[in-house]
Amino acid sequence: MIFRTATRQDLPAVLALLAQDEDPAGAGAEAGAGAVPPPVEPVSEAHERAFAAIAEDPRNEMLVLEADGDLVGCLQLTYVPGLGQGGRERALVEAVRIRADRRGGGLGARLMELAADRARERGCGLMQLTSNKRRTAAHRFYERLGYARSHEGFKLSLP
Repeated sequence: MIFRTATRQDLPAVLALLAQDEDPAGAGAEAGAGAVPPPVEPVSEAHERAFAAIAEDPRNEMLVLEADGDLVGCLQLTYVPGLGQGGRERALVEAVRIRADRRGGGLGARLMELAADRARERGCGLMQLTSNKRRTAAHRFYERLGYARSHEGFKLSLP
């Protein structure tokens, strides 16, 4: 397995991973290996700008996991400074995905373990994440890894 920073060449594969769980009804989030993935949108200018912004920002990392020569997982780490935790940064985990046909084999746990190691090396005091309430299998996964339900999350869509 190879855990590394994503390159621009990885962008289509990362978007495909994200698309697996982005369907409006939420079915893809729990459907697993037998699910028919939604069509992957082409890489747009907005994707290019967002990827470049992540790559250029020292507080952001898009990370990928390769196994057997294939990109099988991704996540984004954002390092947030704060006055709590003795002034230590916290690592915010977003966009955690394992390719649907590779779930259940420990790759997700390994991806999260490697991300935690990276956050520790940076001196972070904790890792935190939010997860869509419909993703009950993901919630069980995070709890198995030792993550505790500690807060309620809120969103406000901005037009």
